[in-house]
Amino acid sequence: MTLVVASGCEVTSAGDPGGPAGPAGPPSSGGGGTEALDTLTIAEARSMKGYSREKFPHWRDAGDNCDVRDTVLKRDGDKVKFSGCNVVAGSWDSWYDGKKLDTPTQVDIDHMVPLANAWRSGADGWTNDKRGDFANDLDRPQLFAVSASSNRSKGDQDPSTWKPPARDAWCTYAKDWIEVKSYWKLTVTQKEKEALTDMLGTC
Repeated sequence: MTLVVASGCEVTSAGDPGGPAGPAGPPSSGGGGTEALDTLTIAEARSMKGYSREKFPHWRDAGDNCDVRDTVLKRDGDKVKFSGCNVVAGSWDSWYDGKKLDTPTQVDIDHMVPLANAWRSGADGWTNDKRGDFANDLDRPQLFAVSASSNRSKGDQDPSTWKPPARDAWCTYAKDWIEVKSYWKLTVTQKEKEALTDMLGTC
């Protein structure tokens, strides 16, 4: 999602009361690994029939008229400044590709496990409320501020067809992917598991 920057409002820094609150750092815990991967169910990707992003309601309110997206931007950024809840300045390190981003228009919020991939992996059988919980999950390593170019290159692909351009990100990326799929009890394809196994080999 591309960020829209508003003007004509008072500018506050992330440390000011006017900025949205959020965790101190990315939730990446490296909790996923070979043992967790082996517990995931292998299955063919399901149909995309009936899918729409609207069935994964996001971004949820996070207080002070701000939302989950704002929370991630603050959490992952440095010297972030807001106009109301709109980000107007800051810098972000895009760990997918090693890019340093110095304007919010270059930043997207990526779902580690894309919404469409989740749909094909079992979320098609969830309620919209549960899909909303997944799409706004700040407790697992599911949401990250990264370069818009890497997010759009990734799209809804799994690791068998897309990996972070920065090879040194593969270990963390694979562990995070596994942790999210494990918690939400989503399936993996055989090729996806093989790709994740190869990526864990870089740890």
